[in-house]
Amino acid sequence: MSHRIALVTGASRGLGSAMAEELASRGWHVVALARTVGGLEELDDRVKAKRQPGAGELTLAPMDITNDDAMAHLCRSIHDRWGKLDLWVHAAIHAAPLTPAPFLDKKDWDKSLSINARATGILIPMVEPLLQAADQATALFLDDPRGGEMYFSAYGASKAAQIALARSWQAETGKVGPRVLIENPAPMPTATRARFYPGEDRTLLADIRAEAARLVNLI
Repeated sequence: MSHRIALVTGASRGLGSAMAEELASRGWHVVALARTVGGLEELDDRVKAKRQPGAGELTLAPMDITNDDAMAHLCRSIHDRWGKLDLWVHAAIHAAPLTPAPFLDKKDWDKSLSINARATGILIPMVEPLLQAADQATALFLDDPRGGEMYFSAYGASKAAQIALARSWQAETGKVGPRVLIENPAPMPTATRARFYPGEDRTLLADIRAEAARLVNLI
C-alpha cells in the first residue's frame, strides 16, 4: 500500500505517454492504458532503458476505453491488487478530422462522442472509489477548448462535454476529495495537433516531456 499508483488513460502516445514515463521515473507504479499495443510496448522499452534506483514500473493495459466491461475489469483488478488509486490522468482522446458542421461524418461523430465524452462519464464512477481509498488522490483532465471554433465541430463539442463532466465532478469534490485538476497544456508537437495544423512549424511548440514534467509537478 506504500506504492503510489497512477492510471494513465491514453498512454500510448503524445502527452499521455510522456506523463506515464515521467511518473514512472519518479517512482510511481503506472497502469498505462491504451488500445495501441505497439505504443505501449515502446513506452515500456523507454521506461526500462532509463530505469534508475527508486524508479517505478509499468503495468500495460492494452484495452479499448470504450469497452465498459474491460474498464470495469481493470478497475476491479486495481482494487484487488492495490486497494486504491492515487492518480488518474485522463489523456485519451479522438481527434476527428476538421470539417464544416454540415459535412460532419457520422462515424467520426459517433467515435468522438464515444471516446471523448461517453467513456469519461462511464469511467468517473468506476475510478472515483479507487481515488477515495487513497490519501490526497488526484484526477487530472487535459482541456483543449475548441468548442464553437470553425471546423472543430466533432472534436470541439465532444471535448467540451468531457470537460463539463470534469468540472461538475470538480465542484462536487472540492471539500471531500478527490482533488480534480483541469489543466490546459501548452501547444505541443503531438499527432493530434499535427492533424489540426499540418503545416505548422513544430520547432516553435513546447517540448512534450517538459510539459509532462510541469504537469506532474502540479500533482
